[in-house]
Amino acid sequence: MPVFESVFESTVERRPALRPVASTAAPGRGLLPVVPALHGVVPEGGLRRGTAVSVAGGDAGLLLALAAGVRETDGGWAAAVGLPDLGLAAAAGYGLDLRRLLVADDPGPHWAEVVSVLAGAVELIMLRPDGPVPPNLAARLAAVLRRSGCVLLVAGPWPGAGLRLGVRSGRWFGLGDGHGQLTGRQVEVVAEGRGSAVLGRTARLWLPDARGAVRTVEEPAVGPAADGGYQDVYGAGEDVVSGAGTGLDRMAVV
Repeated sequence: MPVFESVFESTVERRPALRPVASTAAPGRGLLPVVPALHGVVPEGGLRRGTAVSVAGGDAGLLLALAAGVRETDGGWAAAVGLPDLGLAAAAGYGLDLRRLLVADDPGPHWAEVVSVLAGAVELIMLRPDGPVPPNLAARLAAVLRRSGCVLLVAGPWPGAGLRLGVRSGRWFGLGDGHGQLTGRQVEVVAEGRGSAVLGRTARLWLPDARGAVRTVEEPAVGPAADGGYQDVYGAGEDVVSGAGTGLDRMAVV
């Protein structure tokens, strides 16, 4: 694969010129922040820089929720590769700064080259590959991630991913008897992986809530009120879709 060889060999030399801002890791731990609602499910309370994270089933809400923490860094730059259906309004609702989001909708078979170059310019990349990823290509990109400190969020499986997350069950709220408007989704998120994540962690989240944000189920539930303020809207709702499973291999993404 000579075309990839040249990209991987030259990434280090190009990186200083491409990065819009210097990456600043969490003190002493090298972590990219995540939103508070994900602290309980993500080991160490953040995403380890220079690693790949797999989102089982490619759940768009979970992908955006994981990416939203990049706004807490000094740079705050992110990229979306191979995700033409990614909702920009939803991304903004979860907290991503669209002014600092680079988008490559359809890189086709050259997605790995695009990721390799962008890893030197942004702190986080959301990716959907155009097919199964060969382990040798994943290993090459892993080396690029380690050098750059970029976090790769993959919509789907990824060889050698240190952390895997997915939606195990979900319930939509807002629909009445055949009518109404969806106001939020309550899900159970599970995380599995190596090291501190090996035993698995779970959390119940609104993904999203009525305002398009992510928060834990235990937090007060608020939504738009008639007077322009906010009121509790999640006291009841129709169980539109639900599922259950015992692991990432039985994820029901809803």
